[in-house]
Amino acid sequence: MPTPTLDHPAMTAGAIPFAVPQSRWDADRAAGLTPEQLLLYRSNLLGSDLTVTNFGGGNTSAKLSGTDPLTGQPVDVLWVKGSGGDIGSMALDGFATLYQDKLLALGAHYAGPDDDDTMVGYLPHCTFNLNGRAASIDTPLHALLPFAHVDHVHPDAIIALAASSGGEAATQEIWGGRIGWLPWKRPGYTLGVMLRDYVAAHPGVEGVMLAGHGIICWGDSAQACYEHTIALIADAARYLNARMADRPAFGGLVVAPNPDRAAIVTDLMPRLRGLMTGARRKLGHWSDDAEVLEFTGSARFEQLAALGTSCPDHFLRTKIAPLTLDPARLADQAYMSDRIAAYRARYAAYYQRCRRADSPAMRDANPVVVLVPGLGRITFATDKTTARLAGEFYGNAINVIRGAEAIGEYIALDEQEAFDIEYWLLEEAKLQRMPAPRAQVGRIVLVTGGAGGIGAATAARFLKDGACVVLADRDGDALETVRAGFARQFGTDVVRAAVCDVTSEDQVRAAFDLAAREFGGLDVLVANAGIASSAAIEDTTVALWRRNYDVLAEGYFLTARGAWPLLKAMKDQGGSAIVFIGSKNGVAAAAGASAYASAKAAANHLARCLALEGAPHGIRVNVVNPDAVIRGSRIWDGDWRKERAGTHGIDPGAELEEHYRNRSLLKRDVLPDDIAEACYFLGSDASAKSTGNMINVDAGNLQAFTR
Repeated sequence: MPTPTLDHPAMTAGAIPFAVPQSRWDADRAAGLTPEQLLLYRSNLLGSDLTVTNFGGGNTSAKLSGTDPLTGQPVDVLWVKGSGGDIGSMALDGFATLYQDKLLALGAHYAGPDDDDTMVGYLPHCTFNLNGRAASIDTPLHALLPFAHVDHVHPDAIIALAASSGGEAATQEIWGGRIGWLPWKRPGYTLGVMLRDYVAAHPGVEGVMLAGHGIICWGDSAQACYEHTIALIADAARYLNARMADRPAFGGLVVAPNPDRAAIVTDLMPRLRGLMTGARRKLGHWSDDAEVLEFTGSARFEQLAALGTSCPDHFLRTKIAPLTLDPARLADQAYMSDRIAAYRARYAAYYQRCRRADSPAMRDANPVVVLVPGLGRITFATDKTTARLAGEFYGNAINVIRGAEAIGEYIALDEQEAFDIEYWLLEEAKLQRMPAPRAQVGRIVLVTGGAGGIGAATAARFLKDGACVVLADRDGDALETVRAGFARQFGTDVVRAAVCDVTSEDQVRAAFDLAAREFGGLDVLVANAGIASSAAIEDTTVALWRRNYDVLAEGYFLTARGAWPLLKAMKDQGGSAIVFIGSKNGVAAAAGASAYASAKAAANHLARCLALEGAPHGIRVNVVNPDAVIRGSRIWDGDWRKERAGTHGIDPGAELEEHYRNRSLLKRDVLPDDIAEACYFLGSDASAKSTGNMINVDAGNLQAFTR
């Protein structure tokens, strides 16, 4: 077999090394902080460094003096990261606070390992100062240790030791007894007791490796604890790097990264997404980082992938194992369908093998992680952030496997243990406490003319209810301003932007490719990009006529055609929708605007034709006809305003808005948000049985009544 060509800049002939963390403690920054603020500073430093811990992983604590609100007396209070938080981004309200003496007194209620779930129920009774932040399952690990400051983190280099058959020996070799070792035990009170007893039996130990978990260590001050944690991770990384140097990972590379992988993934993701039927639609995230290309292209890829992940933090995000696909068969939709069906069947069998009498009902059986040699990793979840994080967690798992194999054999979590954590009643209770997802979570919307008044308002309306949105607009500067504003308001994960002139086939195609590659496909197209012109027929040039038809007729045709294959893919998921932004002038004749009005009429009739053609594929096509949306409109900021004012013989300033308001039956202004609400309705399941329709949003115009 020829030597594969490595086209990724981070890939080398040997295994990819672990990053060695460096201390980022700033003495000047820390000098004026309170003890509580020092704990937060230390936590944020650890959590914001991905060589130290992954998103939501790890926890930190400090035993600090507080004043009892009832007695006014000083008491010892355990500050520990609360359940579900992220130490990299949390604030002080992310910590649970508990009376330390009450936590220690809980030992009187502990009767053995079978009491772990019961012991969790006692934690709220130890709450200090009515703090509503729930304590995490790892609280006993911190409370039962006699140290002031404790860190428990899950860096890849550490878990590689904890998940290897050679891990215990390596721990001894690296630290010479300064760091202890405990066998796998599910998080909970029993693990806290095991840890307490181990430390008591080994005076002078500076930390303990927890098989399958990570490491727990301590210090006398916030800085000492932080520096100790960083030093231990650096020790592990250097040790593993020395053993991986010049040694190909996973048996060596046999499938090279495909140089056309972006185009292949663009085609693949919507087809995969369409096959993942379930209660809610999925969103995708693709990564072709060096780690995943090295792993998926390796000789032992299939063997190692089948083992699944080891650390609970990893597999709770990724499921117990990924779906793997043959890159040579991706064009075969029947093959893809069979592979996903087989995965669901395997997951159901796993559930049946491992379920207990009180296990929660089986959750979504679709794969979260899809691995393809030469292409990388695609992850699916009900929202974009979760899909992205699942991919990052599987990237962590790859690093763990690489390091574990360098010193022994990688050890995945036992299947029953994995199930008992995935379907832990405490985990289920946490899921049940989460708020219901917003109505548009899992939906992907593309809006042309997305930087204009109607386009931006429509995008905001879908984003508000949880959709992911691609903004397409030919004005790059305006587009970036709107995108950046939405990113600040709704988060960077859920909004993308594509510079797109709807008269350009290539740019239209690129916009839909972006939606496919970034989110996994499309559910709703809002075709809104437009222009307007006003001229008497003898003053209407061929160029002006063609420009109106290029944008308003052909532009709508090009965007609908570009969206079609993505929308067809969602037939089995409840279908999809196209919304054309028409105009009152598309149904009512307008003097002095024949090019504009007839082009709008052509677009409206195109929508009717597409409604017929789309129905067998579950694609609904409807039209919103606005009238005189002046405020916030870029069209009305140009010549159109002066031209229409001239037609009516009025001043183009405030008098124009008054003219259109008084012309309407309801005597009200029509605003971009009004059009956005109609688009939202036609793009949502509320209109699931409507196609080929027009909704006039014009405050009432007798001429435009549809007949």
